[in-house]
Amino acid sequence: MIDRMSKYSFVLLSSGKEEFLRDVQALGLVDITRSEKALDERSSRLLGSIAEQKKLIGEIEACSDDTLKLYRESLAALRKEEAAQSVWGSWDAGKLASTGISLHFYMTAAKLYDPLWEESWAIQKVAGDRQSVWFVIAGSNEGFPLKELPAPLRPLDELRKDIRDLQATLDRYAASLEARKAELPGLRDTLTATEEELGLAFASASAGTAAENTLTLFEGFAPQENDEALAAEFDKLPVVWFREKATVEDNPPIRLRNNRFVRMFEVITDMYGRPDYNEFDPTPYISIFFLLFFAMCMGDAGYGLVLAVLGIVLRRKEGLSDIAPLVTTLGIGTFAAGIVMHTFFGVDISALGWIPGWLKAVMITGTIGGFEAQMVIALGVGIVHLSLAMILKTIYATRNRGFLGSLGIWGWTLLIVGGVAVGAASLAGVIDGELTKWIIIALGILSGLGIFLLNDIHRNPLANIGAGLWETYNTVTGLLGDVLSYLRLYALGLAGSMLGKAFNDIASMPLGDGSSPVGWFAFLLIIIVGHALNIAMCCLGAFVHPLRLNFLEFFKNAGYDGKGRNYNPIKKTINNN
Repeated sequence: MIDRMSKYSFVLLSSGKEEFLRDVQALGLVDITRSEKALDERSSRLLGSIAEQKKLIGEIEACSDDTLKLYRESLAALRKEEAAQSVWGSWDAGKLASTGISLHFYMTAAKLYDPLWEESWAIQKVAGDRQSVWFVIAGSNEGFPLKELPAPLRPLDELRKDIRDLQATLDRYAASLEARKAELPGLRDTLTATEEELGLAFASASAGTAAENTLTLFEGFAPQENDEALAAEFDKLPVVWFREKATVEDNPPIRLRNNRFVRMFEVITDMYGRPDYNEFDPTPYISIFFLLFFAMCMGDAGYGLVLAVLGIVLRRKEGLSDIAPLVTTLGIGTFAAGIVMHTFFGVDISALGWIPGWLKAVMITGTIGGFEAQMVIALGVGIVHLSLAMILKTIYATRNRGFLGSLGIWGWTLLIVGGVAVGAASLAGVIDGELTKWIIIALGILSGLGIFLLNDIHRNPLANIGAGLWETYNTVTGLLGDVLSYLRLYALGLAGSMLGKAFNDIASMPLGDGSSPVGWFAFLLIIIVGHALNIAMCCLGAFVHPLRLNFLEFFKNAGYDGKGRNYNPIKKTINNN
C-alpha cells in the first residue's frame, strides 16, 4: 500500500542551509527539494526575530532540564559525602597537622573488633553500634591488619555550610525558573504571530530586492506516521516550518509499505514505475500473478529446484543478496507448478508408476471441452487477471472521480466482469439457463446506459453515444487480444518441457545398454549442458512474458499510470564518528 505523506515547508536564511541539511540528514526521514527567493528588509527582520524567540524558548526549556539536574546531582553528591563523614564529626585538619600527629581512619564490624589492638596502637573509638565500630589511630599504624579508609576531605561543619549554600542557590534558581516558565505561553504566541507575519511578508516579497540576502525554501515530504517526532525535532532548529497533508497536486514521493513476501516484488513494480499518489499499489497483485505466470512458463519441477538452490547461493554473493529471496521464491513456485504440470527435468512424472496416487491427483492432465486442460486453465487465469484489473480500475476511478464521474467504467465492468461471473455460475450449475438469460439482459441494459449515455454526464448525449461506440470497438478488439495473450503461459511451459524431453532423448542415444563409460560420460554431458541451456532460455521467457502480461494487459485494463517518484529521504549512510 502507499504511505500517506505530510508536506513540509521550511524557510531559513541561505547562510544556514548547509547546517539545516545536516540536521535533516541526521533524521533520515525527509525527502527534500529546494528553491530560493530574494529576502527584503521586512522578511529579514522577521526571520531574525523568529530565530531570537526560538533561541529564548529553547534556553528556558533546556534550563528546566539541564541546569536543575546539574544542581540536584551536585547537592546529592554533597549529601552523600556528609553521610559518610558525619560519623567522624568536626575537626581542624590544619591545626592537627601543625602538631605533627597523623590520623588514620578505620571501620570494621563490631564482632571483629579486637580490644588487644589498643595495647599496640593508639586507638580512639569515634562511634559504634551493634553492627559496626569507627575508630582512628593516632601516629603510626604500621602493621595494623585492617585496610585504612580515606581521610575526610574537609571538616564536617564546612561541608554542611556548602550544602546549605548550594540548597539556597537551587531554591533561588528554581523560583526564578518558575517565573521564566510562566513566560513560555506568551513567547510561543509571539513566535506564532511572527511566523504568520513572515508568511505574509514572504508571499508579497518583491523579486527585485538584493540577491545577496536570500531566503532558502526547502520543501520536503515525510510519512504522516512521523509527524509528532519530526515536529519536536523541527522546533529545535533555527527555521520557520509549516506542515500540511500532501495532495496529488503536490506530487509527493511514494513509499510503499508491504509485508516481507510482497516487498520482494517491489523491484518489479519499480521497473515500470511507482504509482501516483492517488493510484493503487500494484505490488501485492504482481507478487501473486508474476509468481504464478513465471512458474507456469517454466513448468518444470526440476528447474524449480535448481532456481531455489541458486537463490540460496546468491544470498552469500555481495551485490546479489537483495534478489536472492526472490529467486528462491520463484524457484519454489516453479517446483509447485512443475508438479501440477507433471514435468521434472523433461520427464512426464504422471506416467511413472511409482508416483503416489495422491500426488497424481493434483496433476493437470487430459482435456477440457476438447482442448488441452493446461491451455484452458491458462486462458482462465488470464480472464481472472483481467477481471481483477477492471475491478481495481472501477474502485479507484470511483474514489478519485466520484460515482457519477465513473459511470462509463462501471458499465464496462458490469458487462465484462459481471458476464464472466454469471457465465461461470451457469457452467457450474449454480443458476439455470432461464435465470442466466434474465441476468444477462439486466446487465446489458445497465451496462449500455453507462457505456453509451452516461460515460460523461457533462457531455451531450449524442457525443456520449459516439464515444461509447468508439470505445466499444477498441475494447472488444483489444480485450480479445488481451485474453489470447495468456496462451503464452501454456505455450512457453509446453515448449520448455518438450525441449527438456528432447535433450533427455538425445542423451540416451550414446548411453546404449549402459555398459560403456564413454556412453555415460556423453549422457551426463548432454544432460547437464542441455538442461542448463534450457533453464537459461526458460528463465528468460518466464521473466519477460509475465512482465508483459502485468505491464501491458493488466496495467492497461486497470488504468494504472505509474508515474510516481520514489521516496528518497536524505540520510547518513556512513557513520563518520
